[in-house]
Amino acid sequence: MNPHTTKLITADKARIWHPFTQMKAWSAPEHEPIVLVDGEGAILRDSEGREYIDGNSSIWTNIHGHRHPAITKAIKDQLDKVAHVSFLGSTNQPAIELAERLVALQPDSHLTRVFYSDDGSTAVEVAMKMALQYWQLTDHPERNQFLAFANAYHGDTAGAASLGGLGTFFDRFGAIHFDARHVTDLSELEALPSEVTSKLAAVIIEPKVQGAAGIRLWPEGMLTTLRAWCDRVGALLIFDEVLTGFGRTGRMFACQHEAVVPDFLCLAKGLTGGYLPLAATLTTERVYEAFLGEFHELKTFYYGHSYCGNALGCAAALASLEIFENEHVLENLQEKILWLEELLGGLASLPQVAEIRRCGFIAGVQLQKAPGVPCDWRQQTGARVCVAARKHGLLTRPILDTVALIPPLCVSKDQLSSAVQALESAIQEVSHD
Repeated sequence: MNPHTTKLITADKARIWHPFTQMKAWSAPEHEPIVLVDGEGAILRDSEGREYIDGNSSIWTNIHGHRHPAITKAIKDQLDKVAHVSFLGSTNQPAIELAERLVALQPDSHLTRVFYSDDGSTAVEVAMKMALQYWQLTDHPERNQFLAFANAYHGDTAGAASLGGLGTFFDRFGAIHFDARHVTDLSELEALPSEVTSKLAAVIIEPKVQGAAGIRLWPEGMLTTLRAWCDRVGALLIFDEVLTGFGRTGRMFACQHEAVVPDFLCLAKGLTGGYLPLAATLTTERVYEAFLGEFHELKTFYYGHSYCGNALGCAAALASLEIFENEHVLENLQEKILWLEELLGGLASLPQVAEIRRCGFIAGVQLQKAPGVPCDWRQQTGARVCVAARKHGLLTRPILDTVALIPPLCVSKDQLSSAVQALESAIQEVSHD
């Protein structure tokens, strides 16, 4: 390592606490963190001059690649005007224009109102609190429970975490969670008695695919059936498209595969192209109008963040949406989706691969110790494969023993081939350890 890298790593280990990271292992003398210093397109570079394909889109956020000139210019242009102004008592042009664009992306839907926040967790938190207050304001305070699905992940703030179905993340904090229950599938949903369904404020789902559950796919027609069920029992429907939004599934939004419209649509991650924190929760006039009234009636939605409607983030998001149009991103993506499917088909023949699950440009490679023998999660096979892949020029992360491959939409077919080859080499190397 060069002296500059050594200095940075030493300071990191002395001062920083990383998310979802066992810091004892991170801070061990033999562990060498990667210090990322720049990037271009689907490529990232570290402080040692090594290049990597960004195989997880910088934790599923980057859409059009790093240093895209259009987004960079939009942010610089906005910086020459103003970086941030309060959204409490004032507004700004980028936020207004972005709201109009987001609504326009929902043709023939009833999603007409946009509430800004900071990230995926808060986008979900907004939807939850709006749902609860909506029922209070419409004289149904008994509707104060939520329904989510087993293995779900909707964020880490207290409300969003209430909906999580992965105990490792959420069990420790159950005492502060909202009232929520979980079902595994539609059959369990249909079996719920009326004394439960009559108390539901909302149902939430990650459309088409559960991300943190290990890239688990929902069956076709799931969203259509769920929408009909919510209508029948009177519950609101929340779609968490924090991962699946903005082209990841091959459509702009995953719910568009079944032409299903929720009552709340939660967006974040790729909203700004992966450049700045920004989230949006879209909802209907029906929900919005329940909050209208006189000041003394206390119908106001008393929720917000300091950086709501941040002008820089909104400018980046507007530029990202322009790129979708100007570069025909979704149209060009279809050929790459087919190429990725073909590449992963070859990877599936490895004896160390139990299953490959894919939805559009979202893929998960589930590892196994041997055919029919699952990995022991305590051996961190997925993590070791990801570390080994770095030597072959691929950066990605595991979900236990499922390795996620979710590259930027701009990645080339040659880069996709290199990424899958790197993953294959890494899997074989780890199996011989």
